[in-house]
Amino acid sequence: MNAEDIARFLKTHPQFFDQHPELLESIYVPHPHGGRAIALSERQILGLRDKVRLLEGKLGELIQFGEENDAIGEKVHRLALALLAARDFGSAAHALHFHLREDFSVPHVALRIWGRPLPQDAAEAAPIEDALRDQVDSMGAPLCGPAAASPFLPWFGEAAEHVRSLALVPLGQTKAFGLLALGSEDAQRFYAEMGTLYLRRIGELVGAALVSRL
Repeated sequence: MNAEDIARFLKTHPQFFDQHPELLESIYVPHPHGGRAIALSERQILGLRDKVRLLEGKLGELIQFGEENDAIGEKVHRLALALLAARDFGSAAHALHFHLREDFSVPHVALRIWGRPLPQDAAEAAPIEDALRDQVDSMGAPLCGPAAASPFLPWFGEAAEHVRSLALVPLGQTKAFGLLALGSEDAQRFYAEMGTLYLRRIGELVGAALVSRL
């Protein structure tokens, strides 16, 4: 009889240790975290403790993610209320910049709108190349990644040299009419693999708020 035969026997006869309980205390196996031998029953307890610690760690991560999502959701809610309270395009744009800076800690924000009647002195009405408009229109969803070599980096003016990562949020449900660009001096703030659910929601809120005020 080899090891596989023994393992197969124990699997097919789960009552074996009920019939021979003394074996649980007399069989010794290596300690999982050291060289000394311990009883099989103690080894089972240690294994269960390791599983419990692993599950506790995963539960802690889930709780942390939930708390972070709740905090972000509350910030998005406050932004939505501020946009709803805005009387015109100028006050809506101001509320957007304020909440992104103060609530979301985004130091650099650039907003461009095209194909809509904007106030002549609005920075958001700055001319945009057709190629950039087409690029925004083809995004379909927010994009995040490094700022280096991005054609949208010049939108941040003098601050462009300090921006290390970007989040680009197209505005418009079917066809883009604008772009909200978020810049961070932290290279890891906006990275390519990050989730964009809340960025998409912010884009939808901003797009709806601005269109209704133009």
